[in-house]
Amino acid sequence: MGAINNDWLEPLSAEFRKPYYARLYKLVSEEYAKYQVFPPAGEILNAFHYTPLHEVKVVILGQDPYHETGQAHGLSFSVKPGVKIPPSLENIYQELHDDLGCFIPDNGCLTKWAGQGVLLLNSVLTVRAHQAFSHASFGWQTFTDAAIQAVNREDRPVAFILWGRSAQEKSSMLDNPKHLILKSPHPSPLSAYRGFFGSRPFSKVNHFLESNGETPIDWQIENMNS
Repeated sequence: MGAINNDWLEPLSAEFRKPYYARLYKLVSEEYAKYQVFPPAGEILNAFHYTPLHEVKVVILGQDPYHETGQAHGLSFSVKPGVKIPPSLENIYQELHDDLGCFIPDNGCLTKWAGQGVLLLNSVLTVRAHQAFSHASFGWQTFTDAAIQAVNREDRPVAFILWGRSAQEKSSMLDNPKHLILKSPHPSPLSAYRGFFGSRPFSKVNHFLESNGETPIDWQIENMNS
């Protein structure tokens, strides 16, 4: 599964010693041995690698990784360069365009966001190919909840973007008054027209960061084929 070797290790190290994690590790290892599983094993913990805890300014919670070949690389909503942009991310880009005027890029790779302190975290970090939520019962949520709680304890303002019911259920953990919590429907085509479009999360986050003396996020993803 790879290892965490930055400042996430301190708040998460206790998780590795708990019984649920031993079960989780066994189940995930067996899945990778028997089936096609995404993301590649070395990329499962990419959200933590790309965005150290002390750099987290924004948390965007997803559910589980994309389950088609070549898409997932350990960051919620993001796909690898050269992969067709998934429908939910298309809607995120549309809202970003309407909110901040960003052009819609030719790729869905969000590593630029992660490098600026946007933690792109799924609740479940692995999935069997072509079977959404197939690892939902493995115990990943206990681990990722510990990560969310670690961010909640940070003594500085962080914005949490909670899209959809699954992400919004995490709001009960977020009791630090310094933080901003934004909720809206999920950007999926099934729900985006119920209030995701027009919710303006990106400008709200940047206003929050600037009002707290933080550098805003440059949300524009550049084209790769221009």
